[in-house]
Amino acid sequence: MITTDKSVGDELSNLAQTAERAANTARNGIGQGMHDLSNGLQHARSETGNALRQLASESDALMHRGMDKVRDASGQLRDKSLHARDTASSYIQHEPMKSVLMAAAVGAGLMALVALFSRNSHHGR
Repeated sequence: MITTDKSVGDELSNLAQTAERAANTARNGIGQGMHDLSNGLQHARSETGNALRQLASESDALMHRGMDKVRDASGQLRDKSLHARDTASSYIQHEPMKSVLMAAAVGAGLMALVALFSRNSHHGR
């Protein structure tokens, strides 16, 4: 009976050692998994930060290009309006009677449109 007890004890000892090795392997695997997860999160955080910095830089550049285009368009509009004013002034100086007649015609046309729209809005109610 001693040999049986001894073989049962050996089996239990082997089983305990196997269980301990399995626990160590699991512990090591979990530790490696946590390390890999931490590295992955750190990499994702870094990539997100880089992407946000690039987006901010591109947004800033786009805003500056838009502002430049608005400034250019504003300058062109100002130049065209000055040219139109100068042309109108010159025409008025050289053709004062025609200018007065054209202004009167435009004013009469606008008054006719106002009268037409005000009459239509009263009938629509």
